[in-house]
Amino acid sequence: MTRVLVPTGALGLGYDRAALDRGVAMRPDIIAVDGGSTDSGPSYLGLGVSKYSRAATKAEWRELMQARAAAGVPLVIGTAGTCGADAAVDWLLDITREIAAEDGMRARVATLRSGQPAGRVKAALAAGRVRALPAAPEISDGVIDACTNIVALAGVEQVAAALATGADIVIAGRTTDTAIIAALPILRGDHAGAAWHGAKVGECGALATTHPNSGVIQIDFDATGFTVEPMLPEAAATPYTVSAHMLYENSDPFILYEPGGHLDVTGSDYRALDGRRVRVEGSRWVPGRYTVKLEGARVVGHQAVGLAVIRDRRYVQNARAWAADVTAQVCQKIRARMGLAAEEFAVELRLIGMDATLGALETRHEMPLEVGVLGIVTCPTAEQAAEAAKMLNPYLLHHPLTEDEPMPTFAFPFSPAEMQRGALYEFCLNHVMELDDPMEAFVLDVHEVGHA
Repeated sequence: MTRVLVPTGALGLGYDRAALDRGVAMRPDIIAVDGGSTDSGPSYLGLGVSKYSRAATKAEWRELMQARAAAGVPLVIGTAGTCGADAAVDWLLDITREIAAEDGMRARVATLRSGQPAGRVKAALAAGRVRALPAAPEISDGVIDACTNIVALAGVEQVAAALATGADIVIAGRTTDTAIIAALPILRGDHAGAAWHGAKVGECGALATTHPNSGVIQIDFDATGFTVEPMLPEAAATPYTVSAHMLYENSDPFILYEPGGHLDVTGSDYRALDGRRVRVEGSRWVPGRYTVKLEGARVVGHQAVGLAVIRDRRYVQNARAWAADVTAQVCQKIRARMGLAAEEFAVELRLIGMDATLGALETRHEMPLEVGVLGIVTCPTAEQAAEAAKMLNPYLLHHPLTEDEPMPTFAFPFSPAEMQRGALYEFCLNHVMELDDPMEAFVLDVHEVGHA
């Protein structure tokens, strides 16, 4: 039997400290935590940085390092620094060194890097070993070269190799959310289908319970299945909350693809052991070709933004028409005065308080008291984006609905009204790469940190 303690859905989100202490007291075999995802868009991968603050990350990581020391078991994190790029692994390794030095700890740390050089991916593409997933964009050598960062999602085999070094702490680059939880149970011979299924249930901590914000969850794996138990006393896992998690971030509620095969839960049985624990059996692991998913991000332009607030009732009532007129006039001016073709730039006005989230899909049309107008200009270079934003500026401040009325004045919340947002990134890889050896696309290193 293998007991895995999951403190939270992602390092930096927080968790219940008392529940963590309770989990440590239950004598886990490993503590596993996710470090990130693609939920917040491509910029973090493009830049190779974390979306979470360094201070918050350090505070929570210190507590988990202390919990690891108290339990005497490995601590593993996947997708370090939100994106899992090599620079993010180094970032968390630096934090780990700081904490070890400050707290007088000594630990063996294994780093698993997932970054992919463009040459490796291009060679695999030429050899027919890169395959597009559904709705993947077309790729070429040029697209691959344009990526500022490419990562491959590690699976169980790579995490198991890191654990086999005898590491106290494993800092992994981009991994599948499930791999860090499933690795030790599979390494120790527990049921493979149960390991992958329980890992899917536990990937976001207590999200699969009645108190999702409590964070901490315990999963016991054995030869026939797994058992889920939240560590917050008032929280409960139920057959509904556990089975429903297969719908989370997954296009198929019964099949989950991972490196080297897929999980099939069509025959899984969910049974409440009591008011808080759920037992699951019948999950199947189906081996297949060994492939790893690739993620890449590239710069596709630069943006500047401006913000104004309109409050005059007539302008609020006619905000969509006003915004359309501003957009048309600014686009014409950018073409005429900057020499940019229509396909080289974009001007967008989002009406915050009306339909900024859903746009044309919005079905509720209650009239707000005031409307925020977020102007976004996108151009090939930062200098062009700054120039175009300055052309937009006077329209956001003074543009009238009709030519025969007095010039209005709207509110700018700050000065200068336009801000440089920097490079605009997009995900440009949604492909899998076939490997002969699971470790051939990953780099494993061991570091000794802290004081003797």
